Amino acid sequence: MLNRLPAIYHTLIFRLIFSVGLVIFIIISTWAYFNIEYQKKTTTAAIVEAVDRLGNTIKLGTHYAMMLNSREDINEIIKNIGRQEGITNIRIYNKDGQIKFSNLPEEVDRITSIKDEACYICHKVEPPLDDVDTNERKRIFTSSNGYRLLGIISPIYNEPGCVTDECHFHPADKKVLGALDVVVSLRETDTAILSYERWIIVLAISGFAATSVIIGIFLMLFVNRPIKKLITWTRHIAQGKYDHPINEKWDDEIGQLAHAINRMAREIGEKQRELNRQRNEYQELFEQVPCYITVQNRDLKLIRHNREFAEQFDPHPGDYCYKVYKGRSEQCECCPVMMTFEDGESHQSEESGITKDGSLSCWICRTSPIRDASGEIVAVMEMSVDITQMKLLEEEIRKSEEKYRHIFNNIPNPIFVLDRRNLIILDCNDMVTQVYGYTKEELINTSFLYLFEESEHQNFALEIRTSDFINQVRQITRDGRHIYVNIRVSPSEFLGRAALLITTSDITKRLMAEQQLIQASKMATLGEMATGIAHELNQPLSVIKTAGGFLIKKIRRGEKISEEILKTMAEEIDSHVDRASKIINHLREFGRKSEVGKERVQLNDALMRALEIFSQQLKLREIEVEKDLDDNLPTILGDANRLEQVFINLLINARDAIEEKCDRVGSRNIEKKIYLKTRAIDAKVRVMVRDTGVGIPRSVLDKVFEPFFTTKRVGKGTGLGLSISYGIVQDYEGTIHVETEENGGSSFIVEFPVAGEV
Repeated sequence: MLNRLPAIYHTLIFRLIFSVGLVIFIIISTWAYFNIEYQKKTTTAAIVEAVDRLGNTIKLGTHYAMMLNSREDINEIIKNIGRQEGITNIRIYNKDGQIKFSNLPEEVDRITSIKDEACYICHKVEPPLDDVDTNERKRIFTSSNGYRLLGIISPIYNEPGCVTDECHFHPADKKVLGALDVVVSLRETDTAILSYERWIIVLAISGFAATSVIIGIFLMLFVNRPIKKLITWTRHIAQGKYDHPINEKWDDEIGQLAHAINRMAREIGEKQRELNRQRNEYQELFEQVPCYITVQNRDLKLIRHNREFAEQFDPHPGDYCYKVYKGRSEQCECCPVMMTFEDGESHQSEESGITKDGSLSCWICRTSPIRDASGEIVAVMEMSVDITQMKLLEEEIRKSEEKYRHIFNNIPNPIFVLDRRNLIILDCNDMVTQVYGYTKEELINTSFLYLFEESEHQNFALEIRTSDFINQVRQITRDGRHIYVNIRVSPSEFLGRAALLITTSDITKRLMAEQQLIQASKMATLGEMATGIAHELNQPLSVIKTAGGFLIKKIRRGEKISEEILKTMAEEIDSHVDRASKIINHLREFGRKSEVGKERVQLNDALMRALEIFSQQLKLREIEVEKDLDDNLPTILGDANRLEQVFINLLINARDAIEEKCDRVGSRNIEKKIYLKTRAIDAKVRVMVRDTGVGIPRSVLDKVFEPFFTTKRVGKGTGLGLSISYGIVQDYEGTIHVETEENGGSSFIVEFPVAGEV
């Protein structure tokens, strides 16, 4: 029971009852005190008034006897009155303080001191007081028996009758003749007051107890029980039990509190579930993250670690990080965790150690401080990413880079690495020096365009960025020589920058050989066309010879020649000289070596020039040429002389195919025709040369463009015409293919891309 007192003392009900009861007790006590005091004053005043009235009655009762100076009557009256219950003493004092009359005979004639309490009321000053208030005339004192007594002394004034009466003389100047002292017992009054006090106290205690009980019952029913339930529910909330709502239907403030607690429980439950979800999620992330995570204190002891770390290093409780990570007995010289403890900043380092299986492991670690509520660093989290494989790959890459650098430098073609944005040379191999004469140091950080003619920089800058292959490009070496190269362009990356990988192939010697071969082919063509050319030249020479003979004959005869005839003959001679000169110039131009370059060429013109050289031969062989040329044909990029040779080779093949067919079936039974057609189709220019000859067997169709392959009989062809034509067409980014039908003729189709804007 005693053990429960402190708990009861701290309860809300006890405090409420105590506080309210104390207030009520103070109020009732105050009321009782003032009520008792009031009753005491009222009772005392009533007794005083009654005693004073009794004194006046005694004075009136003894007045007549005093006038007659009848002492026996006065004594009798006083004795009779003194016999009443509650009257203790009745005394009459004279002016000298002598008791003249008393209900107690032994007191008669006894002289009292003026300072006696009965006389002191009037004699406390000199001269004595004549008129004193009732409250000042009363006195309360305790008897020898222990109860209180009330005495009231009343003055006996000198009356006119006393002054003139013959029997009893008093001087007229005496105002007070004596005093009447009446003493009554307050025993019954005190008993009644005491009983009243007890009743009041009992009433106060009863009121306090009743009020406390009522308040206690009220609090128990309407406060304590709901509060206990609220406490129970809040304890459930504190324990994480959010599925126990308060179902009591209270309409007061406690009901509102219960509703608020229910709402709080729901919200806390939702928040807790979310927190649990996040905690589980973060815990799962902490455990599943594919890197090493540890939490260390200031002594570098491991507080927490994740699963990946445990699987790799097998830590034990209380281990130090340097022991687990590296097998050391003391901390590392440069420890990022200690740095974080010192300055509160994140630090990073690259470390290596031995895993539990004895293999070498490398990792990059980064630290982060963990602070408490006051901001003090209490731990440091270290996150490490395993880079062992990356280190191995770096080593492999280093070896591979060395290998490929060796290959790069020993590739028999020059290789350049260019910045894709400005075509600056970032790197090049050793073959560049052998081909171009420049050292690597001279070329690095210079523009690749400096290897071209200055006038061609803009064109090649665009072409390098947009093409993957550039054919037969002329470049300049360090000693000023011109070389011809094929350029292959591949997008790449170099040191994190977008780059172009340029490979050049020096084709200067090959082109020279091709030019010699082409020239030889031209000479063979010219030799083959000698008969036709002779016939072409013979006709204008015959006209000139005839005109010359005519003039000589006329001159010898001395005959006069009219001006009209001279004019006509002069014009004929001039026109045929021009014709012969044109034929010779055309042959000389066709026979010269062509430069390896590109210019805008109209294919119709090149085709017609080739036909012009060959037309006489075709006429002699009765071969008809039908032309279907597009007058709005766009230009291409190429060399007119080399393209003319392509078309001459195709016309020779068409002529030979028709003649071979004539030899087989007879010339009268076949159609001898060559069809020439040009068209512009889908940004390309197409030229078709079709014949009505023997056609090409399908078994050899894929070999017709190979060098030294021919379907003609021995001594009729070299097998170089189509091969040379194929190379020339490819040089100008064109294509050539054949469509044939055995004994039905062949169609050679050549296509070139339309020349772009310059």
